[in-house]
Amino acid sequence: MDPLSQGTLGAIGAQNLGNKRHLRIAGVMGFLAGLSADLDSLIKSDSDPLLALEYHRGFTHSLIFIPIGGLICAIVLFYLFSRRRLLSFKTTYFYCTAGYATHALLDACTTYGTQLLWPFSNARIAWNTVSIIDPLFTLPLLALIIAAALRKSSTLARIALAWVFIYMTFGIVQRERVEHATYALAMERGHQPSRLIAMPTMGNSVVWKTVYEANDEYFVDGLRAGISITRYQGRSVAKYSAERDFPWLDNNSQQAIDVERFRWFTNDYIAVHPDDSSRIIDVRYSMVPTSLDSMWSVQPVKGKAETEHIIHLMDRGDLDSHRATLWTMFKGTH
Repeated sequence: MDPLSQGTLGAIGAQNLGNKRHLRIAGVMGFLAGLSADLDSLIKSDSDPLLALEYHRGFTHSLIFIPIGGLICAIVLFYLFSRRRLLSFKTTYFYCTAGYATHALLDACTTYGTQLLWPFSNARIAWNTVSIIDPLFTLPLLALIIAAALRKSSTLARIALAWVFIYMTFGIVQRERVEHATYALAMERGHQPSRLIAMPTMGNSVVWKTVYEANDEYFVDGLRAGISITRYQGRSVAKYSAERDFPWLDNNSQQAIDVERFRWFTNDYIAVHPDDSSRIIDVRYSMVPTSLDSMWSVQPVKGKAETEHIIHLMDRGDLDSHRATLWTMFKGTH
């Protein structure tokens, strides 16, 4: 999730394991430790545009790395300020590890995919229960941890933790409703989905993007999960086929290898953009749930050297227009 949410949940984790005297210092340590796993985003390369996608939410986000990440944070924070406040290294490590442990679990609740089981598996786990940015989730938590620190109230810290579970449970319920409605929609169309995902859109758990695979096609729709389900029909696109879409691409070339790396990153939800045959898109992500205007894509280029990497593109389009469309869907109007 966004850094503020990650730090806030890290603070909640540390505060709920600390005593009243340590609520402030535990909150600060948990906040900083909760942010630190995202330092893997610094792993990037000017020559390899997919390296950042490959390593972000990788080893620093695995469950087995939690005690190591907590230790690194504890060493840094102990010498920065714990020592001056007569806080032992053991206590510092305890709070830092509690904060660090929340990071990967929160990321796995989003749609992006997190390698929780690295190095035993490189599967990208995504539970799809909360958007990457959701103010309704984060802002109440932030207010509660600040109030808990100022008032030295363990009760407020526990209320904050309860809000995390309540909101995630709401997300699970919403996801199940949307998945069920999408399956029913597919059956109405005469399709038997081989795969189906539902993902909350930016900033809310009401409007969802759904993608299901049937007959070697992806079908994209938007659904509003209010008191009742409102459907917004999207588009369909053929599943990516290297032989059909890029017959000139040498399987041994770096560009072909990069396409497979992109396929892994997207959990194999890739297709050629229906309006731009030069781009291979991640079907899952767009600013508007009914759209195939992917936020990121890769572009093979004919004539490149065998060792040259593919082009990686980022495109969020007209943000104001996208927000207006999403707001219209959120309100339940067509």
